[in-house]
Amino acid sequence: MALAVLTAFTLWQASGPSIQKMGWSFLYTHNWDPVQEIFGSVPFVYGTIVSSFLALLIALPFGLGISLFLTELAPQQLREPVAFMVEILAAIPSVVYGLWGIFLLAPFMRVHVDPYLIKYIGAPFFMGPSTGLSLFTAGVILAIMILPTITAISREVFEAVPNAFRESSKALGATNWETIQLAVIKPSKVGLLGAVMLSLGRALGETMAVTMVIGNRPEVSANLLGASHSMASVIANEFSEAVGDIHISALAEIGLLLMVITLILNVGAHLLVWATTSKFQR
Repeated sequence: MALAVLTAFTLWQASGPSIQKMGWSFLYTHNWDPVQEIFGSVPFVYGTIVSSFLALLIALPFGLGISLFLTELAPQQLREPVAFMVEILAAIPSVVYGLWGIFLLAPFMRVHVDPYLIKYIGAPFFMGPSTGLSLFTAGVILAIMILPTITAISREVFEAVPNAFRESSKALGATNWETIQLAVIKPSKVGLLGAVMLSLGRALGETMAVTMVIGNRPEVSANLLGASHSMASVIANEFSEAVGDIHISALAEIGLLLMVITLILNVGAHLLVWATTSKFQR
């Protein structure tokens, strides 16, 4: 707790010049011009939130499906190997994901995925031309990175459901799928929400992989195939080259804002997971 408070206090101090110059306009303006010393956080907040929610939309069905398979359907001898293979994704460094995204995922998206999205869905969310380095590609790579988090937490929540719930459901004549729906998923809703929020917090703070595939252009656009920027990526890209005090301070304020958002999400997620598991254990 002391370390977290000290980190926030340090960021607050470093953000002082930017807070004094930009005031509240930093939170709702779009311009990011280090030469004119005009800074607004909206493009970076937008890119961070949209890429993270895209990651959730992609990863959540797979994560919940894997968790249900491991806890309810898979043979006992298959559960641990499959869980290990999924969780090992969390051990891969972020920069390795970024390199994989540049050399394999981005070209694959540009050639095999984006043209179909442009053709069959089109404006305003999928418009060409596509380079493969885009907000959508960042969402895909984040989905892969948060998949182990969703799977592991959902599995814990499902395993916390008492077996008496399952046995009672089957005794009343429910099928396997009805038992999963009524006796497993329904009592786990709060814990699953915690898993989603915790995964969202993980996605919000991701830096290197997103920096390498998002395109790094501070724009707010509904086109998911266009280049964008995130809060973490702008810090990684510009901090070493920032020369003015206001520029450095603005980057520190971006970091402070990201820390506050991530902290709120993580605390809320842990509370929801704890509330669910403790209720079943009682």
